[in-house]
Amino acid sequence: MHLNWRAAVLLSTCLFTLPLSAATLIQAGHLIDGVASRATDNVTIVVEGNRITAIEPGFRTAGPQDQVIDLRSATVLPGLMDMHVHLTEEASPGYELARYKKSPTDYAFDGVVYADRTLKAGFTTVRDCGDIMFNVAFSLRNAINAGKIPGPRIFAAGRIIASTGGHGDFTNGWGPHLIAGPGVEDNVVDGPAEAMRAVRQHYKEGADVIKITVTGGVLSIAKSGQAPQFNDEELRAIINTAHDYGLTVAAHAHGLEGMRRAVNAGIDSIEHGTFMDHDLMLLMKSKGTYYVPTLSAGRWVYEQAQKPDTYPEIVRVKALAIGPQLQKTFAEAYKVGVRVMFGTDASVFPHGLNAREFQYMVEGGMPPMEAIKAATMVPAKYLKIDDRLGSIEKGKLADIIAVPGDPLADVTTLQHVSFVMKEGVVYKH
Repeated sequence: MHLNWRAAVLLSTCLFTLPLSAATLIQAGHLIDGVASRATDNVTIVVEGNRITAIEPGFRTAGPQDQVIDLRSATVLPGLMDMHVHLTEEASPGYELARYKKSPTDYAFDGVVYADRTLKAGFTTVRDCGDIMFNVAFSLRNAINAGKIPGPRIFAAGRIIASTGGHGDFTNGWGPHLIAGPGVEDNVVDGPAEAMRAVRQHYKEGADVIKITVTGGVLSIAKSGQAPQFNDEELRAIINTAHDYGLTVAAHAHGLEGMRRAVNAGIDSIEHGTFMDHDLMLLMKSKGTYYVPTLSAGRWVYEQAQKPDTYPEIVRVKALAIGPQLQKTFAEAYKVGVRVMFGTDASVFPHGLNAREFQYMVEGGMPPMEAIKAATMVPAKYLKIDDRLGSIEKGKLADIIAVPGDPLADVTTLQHVSFVMKEGVVYKH
């Protein structure tokens, strides 16, 4: 094909006048990428659209249309992941009365506030481990995904599946004249058939994960915080059905026997794990069961239980016993080699304080870099999103945060996030 000279001139003019593609150049003084075992100094992260397109040594010279974000005095990290939050609620004195007073709309508006606070604390991905009474987290997740409101991407469990009187039975503490049920439609189940049906209903409603309560809990208005609350047949029905649908199952658990049953039945993660013993730790290690310690929740409830009237007496007794034990359990489980994922139980304490968990993990013996990976690549692999999230690498989504100082020298700097980008959009700078 031959072009005449007029066409050639016209084509060359067009080529030289086309607008250059703009990029965002993040100049990072220090980079913890979520993969390497040490930080890298003085790099440029190139972001185009919602993805990372290059990571270059030194500080790249900006083009005329490039945007430069100067983080040369900061440490840059992947967006953090909290694998245990409840974004539609937050405990406060009198919390046990909220379910009488609040509507689903109230919980939804609360969730908008808590989601924004969580994102600005540097957590760009969370696993919401259960609504009390309503599936509000599904709507919150969908609104964030649609770009209607700011917040972390959410993997939501919806309502917790519990047994009658169990930790997730929202009618605990109600007067008998108020209770008409509850039943399987309320995700309170008894027997394998009801358990299986509840999982299928969750799948139908759009759950990303299944959350069950295999033992008692601290904040529920019920006496025991440790007693097992599902039998072996019920657990197998829940877990096998969930796995059939490609869903993982997370187990709220404090007591030893309930945890042992859940691990033997194939549970994917143990949340809290307060009274696990050495043998159970070895069993979890051999089966690859993940452990989400929620040390922040333990610290918080123990401290609050020292104050009069913060919790009902039936709750205060449990908080005093369970709170201090969490740290001891974590320290031993880490030494044994149980697979740890970062999770806080934010809602038990105020949302936005999630990064305190890093400090408690390090105090329990985990090196800062491992604690950071427990909140980045480890959960990304668990959620099967490590092809696009969990690290700062070429081709991945641009979930990027920054903190002043060096978190490997002082992990508490992660409590002072100064920059947040999620999928190429800056939410805090």
